Amino acid sequence: MTTWIPWKIARKELKVISRKRSILFYNIGLPLLIAISFSLVIKNQIASGIPDTISLGAESIIYIFVVLATVLPSTIAAYSIVGEKVEKTLEPLLATPTTDGEILLGKSIASFLPPILSTWAGASIFMALADYILYNGGLGYYYFPNWNAGVMLLILAPLAAILSIEVAVIASSRVNDVRGANQIAGLLFIPFVVVFFAGAEGLFAFSVDNLLIFAGIVMIADVVLFFLSRATFRREEILTKWK
Repeated sequence: MTTWIPWKIARKELKVISRKRSILFYNIGLPLLIAISFSLVIKNQIASGIPDTISLGAESIIYIFVVLATVLPSTIAAYSIVGEKVEKTLEPLLATPTTDGEILLGKSIASFLPPILSTWAGASIFMALADYILYNGGLGYYYFPNWNAGVMLLILAPLAAILSIEVAVIASSRVNDVRGANQIAGLLFIPFVVVFFAGAEGLFAFSVDNLLIFAGIVMIADVVLFFLSRATFRREEILTKWK
């Protein structure tokens, strides 16, 4: 595999994505909306004094950005494969002397970077606003950043984004439209939502140890699905059988 070829493919994919307003709005607007809206939730919680569960609530909100990292990449990944097939722009790339691995890696990079950067940006805005609200609301110190948030955003969120991309690639090999691929890949967020509600109800502690164990499980799933997605992405089948 030639190193520069996947990056060249990724740059081309990013240029195409930049012209899709719906994808841009989804990837930029949703993290920003969550950051602002849940900052207001924190503000309302401390209106009558800082509750004992404020730390649980704040870290549950950070975990929402992990859930977001499982949702956003699938839109780009599904479009970059199925969408380009529908628009008749995928075949010229597949006809070039690039390997399947180079094409898949380039498209994965383009599907990974915008969502994870917007997720980090949204989480950073939320943490800054939450710190301002909590500090001036009587907490007396800056709650963020902390180790739990670091594990969620720097380890778990990227692993979740990679998992989302791999599922989208596998889904794209089974359907012929972007909506269908998105619907299949969207099912991935269910286990992450279950963990969110478990944490919000106090059934799962958002501790560093628990989060690292969860990240380890996601990493194993990433490795397994990597080989499965690599096996399902075959240019010959795409060129001859996808209609």
